[in-house]
Amino acid sequence: MTAMPPIRIKDSRVLSDDYYLLKKTTFEIQRRDGSWVTTTRETYDRGNGCCILLYDPAQGTVLLTRQFRFPAYVNGHAEPLIEVCAGLLDAHDPETAIVKEAAEECGVTVTNPKRVFECFMSPGSVTERVTFFIAEYSPLTRTGTGGGLIEEGEDIEVIELTLEDALAMVGDGRICDAKTIMLLQYAALHKVMG
Repeated sequence: MTAMPPIRIKDSRVLSDDYYLLKKTTFEIQRRDGSWVTTTRETYDRGNGCCILLYDPAQGTVLLTRQFRFPAYVNGHAEPLIEVCAGLLDAHDPETAIVKEAAEECGVTVTNPKRVFECFMSPGSVTERVTFFIAEYSPLTRTGTGGGLIEEGEDIEVIELTLEDALAMVGDGRICDAKTIMLLQYAALHKVMG
């Protein structure tokens, strides 16, 4: 692993701390040739997150969600997004948070989520690191209705698709959420359906 380059923070200002934290930081960073350069970047800190692909190998299906996303809307995508179940960690560890999210959003009781990888989704400006999980579900583990939390403004539709149909929706653009595409591709590559 390459060592982190030396950095000297010169100034850091909070631009917004309404819902999440937006900062503007000026820093010096040492380049690979040994010279120093001063640069300014904005970072958006919304905390770390987690997501999970729920799959039923007996039926060959996955459970996904469909919900309105305002940032996608203002960027020209008016339709609700189809996504895997996901949420912020808040004060929880990733495993605890994803079990809670699966129950709230999809109505599924998850007892053994399998951590498959972690990554930064947009490291040029967003600090969030997302932990990715997969877990089996069945009719017996669908213990609630899902739909999200009304008090958090959520109105989530739970949809069940075959893995094949979900992958086709990636191909034709109906599924355009990065975390969902990554987990569907993981499921296909690792043959989680058996």
